[in-house]
Amino acid sequence: MTFSILTLFPEMFSGLTSSSILKRAVGLNHLTVNLINFRDFTTDKYGRVDTPPIGGGAGLILKAQPIVNALKSIKEKSYVVFLTPRGIPYTQKVAQSLASKPHVTLVCGHYEGFDERLYDYADELISIGDYILTGGEIAAMAIVDSVTRLLPGVIDEASTDVESFDHGLLEYPQYTEPKVFEDKVVPSILYSGNHGAIASWRKQQSLYLTYRHRPDLFNALTLTKDETKLFHDIQHGITSTFEEVAILKGKKFTK
Repeated sequence: MTFSILTLFPEMFSGLTSSSILKRAVGLNHLTVNLINFRDFTTDKYGRVDTPPIGGGAGLILKAQPIVNALKSIKEKSYVVFLTPRGIPYTQKVAQSLASKPHVTLVCGHYEGFDERLYDYADELISIGDYILTGGEIAAMAIVDSVTRLLPGVIDEASTDVESFDHGLLEYPQYTEPKVFEDKVVPSILYSGNHGAIASWRKQQSLYLTYRHRPDLFNALTLTKDETKLFHDIQHGITSTFEEVAILKGKKFTK
């Protein structure tokens, strides 16, 4: 997969592919990142890419010409994403959609935003959250990272089979050895070897954690009959077919 990133600050991306999973993805030819400084495409004799807004107002607006010319310089067909507060919220589902595309171009905003006419060149508008950054570079890094790990061959497929936000749920609790640490005990069901019971426990825990920490996600769920029973049981302090649940001990749902 190829990412082309239009930015005024390419130096901000110097560490993006130099370590960890993204470095390996580049080494295995699963990922290519092209950095394009759209200042190089301005026709302004002073090298400017921004001007005050027509009609007055605070700040500076990114001009259309440098960005459009930079986009036209990309010869390979690309899916163009503008990073802007008016975009759709970035979610795991959006990441999965982008991961299916061979070439994505991310356009990083700056200052007070884009000339309105630029949006006609976008295939999609994305926002990574309801807060203000100094520019779109951090958002672009987050997207490249989250999409790259979904590409075939980048990481073990089993690692992405069940993750937070898949199916609208947070991921179930995970533990490491030792079994007892500072009087906190790993639930014995995980040592049982009963894969069906473990799966039931994990689903129940996912429901619990989502309800407890992300009620917005939980309220958007449509539970199956089995999930409804698991949720009903856990509301009443009943855990499915096992002796102990350290995370739930002494707790019941309150809302």
